[in-house]
Amino acid sequence: MADGPAGQPSTPLPGRPVRGSATGRPIMALFDLLGRRWTLRVIWELAQSPAATFRELQQRCDGVSSSVLAQRLAELDEAAIVRRGEGGYTLTEDGRALCADLMRLETWADRWAARTASSAE
Repeated sequence: MADGPAGQPSTPLPGRPVRGSATGRPIMALFDLLGRRWTLRVIWELAQSPAATFRELQQRCDGVSSSVLAQRLAELDEAAIVRRGEGGYTLTEDGRALCADLMRLETWADRWAARTASSAE
């Protein structure tokens, strides 16, 4: 994987310095990875089907350039969230577990939206 700023590896992984954490705390590494443009969309699209080719993912992720998609897939592969197989790209077991955990955040977000909407009235 290519180096990022100051010679740091570009894929955020636990134990590596990342945005917001010089020590690479696991949660900060995850937030750095998930906060990159198109990363959550790629994960979402792969969660919707068993496998997708690069072209299929690019079509489903409206507007993502091929270079950005290739970079995100490489980062997600290095992080062991996505794997490329014969049928295309798929989520790993860890990737599927991450999606399940992210869906729990949707419940929290719905409650938050309801609270903020009722307090704005």
